[in-house]
Amino acid sequence: MRQKSFCFFFFRKRRNLHPVLPLLALNGCALRGAPSFPIVGAYFPAWMLCALVGIAVAVGLRVVFLLAGIDALLSFRLFTYVALGTLAALALWALAFGP
Repeated sequence: MRQKSFCFFFFRKRRNLHPVLPLLALNGCALRGAPSFPIVGAYFPAWMLCALVGIAVAVGLRVVFLLAGIDALLSFRLFTYVALGTLAALALWALAFGP
């Protein structure tokens, strides 16, 4: 005889709970909305600003590394610049919008 899963026993008597389950994934959403700021009358999400700053920092560091001769020493250039841009974006997010 096949063993029945936990989900079978959990949902067997709670069939009216099925439509509510996808809504449980939204419990992290607050009514106050996402962090955003107005630019020329339109609201832009804060993560977009952080992503643009991260890209600008990565490009700026590439130029600095090329001028300093450090770029030739890097073995994984793409990974290095993506990681530096991500670190800059997350640092901006933590400093500007963190607790």
